[in-house]
Amino acid sequence: MKNRGIHMSTLLTISNLAIVLLVLSGAVFLFARTYQQQLTGTARTNSLRTVTQVSSTVDDYLAEINAVMRTLEEEMSDPEKQRSDFFDVFLRTRPDVVAVSTYDPAGNLSHCYSRFGPPTGTRSDGINLSLDLQRLLSEPDGYVSAPHVVTFFQDVYPWVITVVSPLAEESGEHWIALDISCSDISYYISDSGIGRRGYCYLMDTDGNIVYHPQQQLIYSDLKTEDSTRIATLEDGSYVEGMVIYAVKTLSNGQWRLVGVSFLQEFLAESLRQLGTILLILAALVLLAALLISAVMSTVLSRPLRDLEHAMEQFEDDADRFNYEPPKIAVREIHHLSVSFRDLVLKVQQLMKTVREEEIDLRKTELRALQAQINPHFLYNTLDSISWMCEQGKNAEAVEMVNALARLFRISISRGHELIPIRSELQHAESYLEIQAHRYKNQFTWSIHAEEACLDYLCHKITLQPIIENAIYHGINGLVDDGEILVSVREDGADILFTVTDNGSGMTEEQISAIMQKDHSDRAGIGIKNVNDRLTIYFGPAYGIQIDSEPDRGTSVLIRMPKVREETDYEKK
Repeated sequence: MKNRGIHMSTLLTISNLAIVLLVLSGAVFLFARTYQQQLTGTARTNSLRTVTQVSSTVDDYLAEINAVMRTLEEEMSDPEKQRSDFFDVFLRTRPDVVAVSTYDPAGNLSHCYSRFGPPTGTRSDGINLSLDLQRLLSEPDGYVSAPHVVTFFQDVYPWVITVVSPLAEESGEHWIALDISCSDISYYISDSGIGRRGYCYLMDTDGNIVYHPQQQLIYSDLKTEDSTRIATLEDGSYVEGMVIYAVKTLSNGQWRLVGVSFLQEFLAESLRQLGTILLILAALVLLAALLISAVMSTVLSRPLRDLEHAMEQFEDDADRFNYEPPKIAVREIHHLSVSFRDLVLKVQQLMKTVREEEIDLRKTELRALQAQINPHFLYNTLDSISWMCEQGKNAEAVEMVNALARLFRISISRGHELIPIRSELQHAESYLEIQAHRYKNQFTWSIHAEEACLDYLCHKITLQPIIENAIYHGINGLVDDGEILVSVREDGADILFTVTDNGSGMTEEQISAIMQKDHSDRAGIGIKNVNDRLTIYFGPAYGIQIDSEPDRGTSVLIRMPKVREETDYEKK
């Protein structure tokens, strides 16, 4: 059974693809890592640039608010009627201003100008988030409040940041508070453009949040900002995990703008584009690898397959196989082909030598078989002839001498191993005649052969050992008359010899012992010798088959092929 291993072309393809994938994976990893670092640096730069732009805008807005506050402080010295006219025009032109309020030194509301109408009072708890007297004690020059809700107005609760500044004491109004709508401030901050999820928020230098676009979530504890820690950072950009923080201090020195963006947003789209490019590149590289594998398969695998096919042909028909190494560009495969050619020549020479030695061995075995004719047979035959002469049975003695002469003449057969079946039957007939005289007609015999079989060739001295075994071990000692029948017939492409006797028969163990006797045994050596010669000469399909039962007789079947010329098998 042939070993169904991996083809060289498949192995080359897999190896090339594995190497390409390994190199490509390493290159992609290094490139992606470098690309990610570059994208991270770019994202930090863009975030800081955006925060710087927003802070500049907020600075301009705060500068504008400061200018407005100075204008309002000047207007506070005008008469009430003139002041009211001014604020009517001012509030219509400044929609970002919710209210302008003044307070006495005790923090009581003096005047309030608003487009929502007159104030209705403070919160139910009495706290006015637009003015913090406690904070003014530490910041007498004014401050900017955290985002809060104004509760002065009926059914209106604007979300504002309050800018508080001191007024001249002689006016009786000690503080002025400007409530600025957070929605207008968010216009400058919220539209920062730091990605889809990014945002900016304002805090003071202590980390207190001044404005946050998600202020409600922070008040509800649904979101937190680590502003205290961020307040310790210098202006610049920082990456923490997948979050980029960009910090910029405003020109007033009291507020800091913090931009929060997410690195994943910057990387996602870029990596998606990078992935598409890498997939296309990988496909091209793999295609190139497959093309290279195909070329290598043509250069390496195809010559090896041809060499494998040549080896299979040599295995099937070694005698007539002829191999000439083709011209191959790969030096190692060419050397392998040349070595195979030399091996073929050596094997064929060895086969020829072995075949010649086998022929010599067959001839030696045949001569050994001829030499193994029991000397007692010749002695007893000559003694019987002498006794016949003394008794005056000259005719029987002459017949016995003639039979013995024919026996030895056919045994010699001019040195040929194969003789016509006709001659082999004559040899068997002469042997039977001699034995019949010696045993004083204790058995009868007959030979029947199909006429078409007589001119085919067979091994000489094939039947004589079988008949000898039938006489000595089968018929000798029988009380009744023995009978030996010899027949020859065709069986397709083979010739069948049958020797049957009505002797004592054999058991299966005796048959096995006879077929396995070596040359050191004496009894039954002829049968094994004949079987070995037939098997060696014609092949394992030919030889002797014994069918026997105790007290029922024995039948020996000899099978050999139809042979016309002795040279047909001498050349094999």
